[in-house]
Amino acid sequence: MHTNTYNVRPNDKFALRVKEAANLSGLSRSTLYKLLSARKLRDVKIGGRRLILREDLEALLRCGTE
Repeated sequence: MHTNTYNVRPNDKFALRVKEAANLSGLSRSTLYKLLSARKLRDVKIGGRRLILREDLEALLRCGTE
């Protein structure tokens, strides 16, 4: 089994898991899930993981949802 031997900080990631996006943005996980459900924030599902592109999270924080 191959294990990842290096750590990438959330600030350096291209895509974030919901928990990482919550920690980085200051929004709660439930708020992020609500925004995802309402299609106000995009996600990508790969290999069973729900990822939020960092640029989409940053755009949401810059412009808001309305």
